[in-house]
Amino acid sequence: MEFIMNLHGPALYITIFCAKIVEVTASTIRLVYINKGEKVKGTILAFIEIMIWLVVVSSVLNNITEDPIKVFVYGIAFALGNYVGITIESKIAIGLASIQVVVNEETGEKLAEILREQNFGVTIIDGRGKNDSKKNLLFVQLKRKKIPRAVELIKEATPSAYITVNDIKSMVGGYLR
Repeated sequence: MEFIMNLHGPALYITIFCAKIVEVTASTIRLVYINKGEKVKGTILAFIEIMIWLVVVSSVLNNITEDPIKVFVYGIAFALGNYVGITIESKIAIGLASIQVVVNEETGEKLAEILREQNFGVTIIDGRGKNDSKKNLLFVQLKRKKIPRAVELIKEATPSAYITVNDIKSMVGGYLR
């Protein structure tokens, strides 16, 4: 820590900038892990996050009136760290999701078969739409990483489908690959 306290000018700004990005990125991913019930991973990231935070904040607050540029570097890195954290989280796509699809009765079975051929588990329920029109409601539970592929298949097969996607915290039973 003494090493950072002895830095000045651009070297200090770069160190603060990079460390803050790593810290906020870890914080963003930590929150996702905690929300998904991943206690151990969340706890490990919390430790890393707070250790970096303590070092960075102490270096920013050290002689802050003599070098106010540190505050702006810190703020910019905080914002960028959020962006990087969200981007990384969307790539690793932690957790499970549920896709609900509403289609005309004529296309429901066909769409379910297309999804099943791609190893998605599908449950079909009969429904009614406006003016008592017959609809099929398709329920697909999947890993979040697979959402783009499933939505792509649905749109290709049935462009007029009504699609909603929701996160699920946990799931018991069913079919999930």
